[in-house]
Amino acid sequence: MRLEDIRSIAREHGIKPNKLSKTELIKCIQIGEGNFDCFATAYNGECSQAGCCWREDCFEYAHKGELT
Repeated sequence: MRLEDIRSIAREHGIKPNKLSKTELIKCIQIGEGNFDCFATAYNGECSQAGCCWREDCFEYAHKGELT
């Protein structure tokens, strides 16, 4: 998902995107939605959150080791 799309979602949740990274924004959104802030932590390619809308990006970022 594009960063601008993520910023828009963040604003919908009352989060000011400012200069937060993609990972930081998604984690803030996850918390705002009442979910675990686990984005980019599926290092072994396993995740129990099958319905998560960040799932594809999460696996990609975890694989690359991009935590911020």
